[in-house]
Amino acid sequence: MSKDHGTVAHSRIPGSRPSRFVPYLLPGLIGIFAIVIVPIGWNIYLSFTRWRGVGPTRWVGGKNWRRLMSDKTFWVSFSHSLWIIVAIVVIPTILGLLISSALTDVIQKKFGPRASSSLRALYYLPQVLPVAVATIIMGWIFRPEDGAVNDLLAKVGLSSLQQNWLGSTKTALPVLMIILIWIQLGYPIVIFMSGLQRVDPELYEAASLDGANWWQKFHVVTLPSIVPELLVVVLTSTIGALKTFAPVFLLTKGGPGTSTMVPSYYSYNQFFQIQQVGYGAAISTALTVVIIIFSIAFTAVQKHVEKNMD
Repeated sequence: MSKDHGTVAHSRIPGSRPSRFVPYLLPGLIGIFAIVIVPIGWNIYLSFTRWRGVGPTRWVGGKNWRRLMSDKTFWVSFSHSLWIIVAIVVIPTILGLLISSALTDVIQKKFGPRASSSLRALYYLPQVLPVAVATIIMGWIFRPEDGAVNDLLAKVGLSSLQQNWLGSTKTALPVLMIILIWIQLGYPIVIFMSGLQRVDPELYEAASLDGANWWQKFHVVTLPSIVPELLVVVLTSTIGALKTFAPVFLLTKGGPGTSTMVPSYYSYNQFFQIQQVGYGAAISTALTVVIIIFSIAFTAVQKHVEKNMD
């Protein structure tokens, strides 16, 4: 790299020019433009129109957006997204921190790395399965006629508690949250355990010599050491929670009533079932804006935290 302050070094590769890399970037740039930019632009345009998916579009201005602001179903679906965030982000992250720490600091030391790896693989199994398969399996467990939960209640003498778990407005959302927790739990465990591999074992030994118990070692050594992994898990999981679609589509279709309706499924419902494409586009655009704002804000927080750690 040139030390002349008046010369800008364009590349660290000797003799290379930035223009030489353009042909290698073009396929990716064209793909991003065709798969991301154009559909987003088209979706934004549709949000200002009335269209049934066929025939010409009709410009209606901000009518869809004004309707969105006063749509109770949309706001109910958005409030459900907060519960989905609890199920996909908050609870799995907390459990993932505790379980990964226990697997690394307790199980691995007492029973060896093979036992720890086996348990980690068991936790991660729902992540390996396609979301549709994992969701359907859990749906069978909560079936009202012959599901495992109702059968178990009958065998222990609690038949009065049997019910249609996914068909009741009181239990549909909590059961959906349980299913999402089961599917998601393996992800933070694997990420946190990979982060714990770079923690110096001498820190745990020093803490043990000072008389620290497991919780104190977790609070003082483990948690500060995996802050980068923690931030990544929270960011990616929150974005995934806001986009949750498949479990709702496969299990409840937003029902009963609107008790499990989420914005992504509500948008799908407007697009393909009611054929109000313009309004569905407004819903999906609003959800995209929320995700972008959250991502930008969280990335700023992440940079601030990492800067303070340096």
